[in-house]
Parts: sequence; C-alpha cells; structure tokens
Amino acid sequence: MKILMVLTSHDKLGDTGRKTGFWLEEFVAPYYVFRDAGINVVVASPAGGQPPLDPVSDEPDAQTRDTERFRSDLVAQQALAHTQRLDAIDASQFDAVFYPGGHGPLWDLAEDANSIQLIETLFANGKPVGTVCHAPGVLRHAKKPDGTPIVAGKRVTGFTNSEEAAVGLTDVVPFLVEDELKKLGGQFEHTDDWGVYVLTDGHLVTGQNPASSAAAAEELLKLLHE
Repeated sequence: MKILMVLTSHDKLGDTGRKTGFWLEEFVAPYYVFRDAGINVVVASPAGGQPPLDPVSDEPDAQTRDTERFRSDLVAQQALAHTQRLDAIDASQFDAVFYPGGHGPLWDLAEDANSIQLIETLFANGKPVGTVCHAPGVLRHAKKPDGTPIVAGKRVTGFTNSEEAAVGLTDVVPFLVEDELKKLGGQFEHTDDWGVYVLTDGHLVTGQNPASSAAAAEELLKLLHE
C-alpha cells in the first residue's frame, strides 16, 4: 500500500512578519503510524523540496516521542527534505492521502488546484482522505462528483474557533476552519480545546488538533484495511 502525505509550502503568517508552515507533530506522528504499519509513504508539497516548518512547533514544549524519534531518523529527514512536487503526483498510484496541518495550508493548499483535484479524485474513487487540525481547511473547494462540497452532510472536526482564539490568530488567518466547514454544510463537532478528537464519516477522516494526529492516522489505517 502507498499513502501520500501533503505538506504546505507557505511560510508567511499573514501580515505579522512571523513565519508559519507545517506543524511538526502533525507530520511525524502520522508518518510513523503509517511507516510502522509497513506502508510506503510518499511526501509532496506544492513547491517540492524542503517544506517550511512552523517554528512554534519546534519549540521545547511542542515536542513528543515522535518528534524526538524524527531527529535521529535520517530516512524520515530525507523524505521531508526532498518532497515531490504536487503537480507531478499521479493520484492513481496512491491508496489514500493524509494532510497534516499547521497554519500554512490555509493559504496555499486550500486554494491549490492540484491539491483540490487530488482530493476530488481519491474521494470519488472511494479512497480514504485524512486531514488534521488546520488541514481540514484544504477541503473548502473540494467537491463530490455531484458538485456538492465533500464535507456537506459529513461529521467533521478541525481546529476550533476557540483554539484559534487561544493562539491569538483569529484575525490573522484567511478563514477559520470551524466556520468554513459549517458554512459548507459540514456537521462540525469537537471536544475540549487541545483534547484528542477524530471523526470518520465514510472514507473522510478529520482530526481536531495536533494531539489528534496519531489517532487520525490510525483511523485512516482502519479504512485501508477494511
């Protein structure tokens, strides 16, 4: 089996002058869930090469066993440093796709035509689509074959309005994940801020926040083995 993980190439946090990118835990935790299950993982991003890391996710209080494992894993580091260009990806070669979050995807992947087409193709073929934290925002323009939003009528979760307020970025992000999913007809659910929460509805998997990353990946694996 082969899973595609898609990371952001966007590194500017709005007009704040600060950097953003992908969230380290949200990449490494699912990466190891998949790798430890014997699955071939390919990593892609819009620009290819090394994607930008959100510096906040590299701070000491954001570290986990998986991030520590990553620091001594040269294979994983090379996979991250040499991501494939998203426009060169053939969706038919993959059994599922997983999008880690971080704030970056709200700017690039949410609007990226290649990403949208990839999601629509895999979803239309009944293949699992997984997203966590801010990454459910990449679903905002993705549609089912009948033209309706992929999230319409689906139980979904993602980074909540209260979690965005807690990190002080409500007025910085281009859109709020919770508000957007609701606007598209998603049945948005969540647990307490920073708690682990994952929903699977059909072959769509969404996780609420960084702590939900591994659990979201495990739910995606369950779908692959059904």
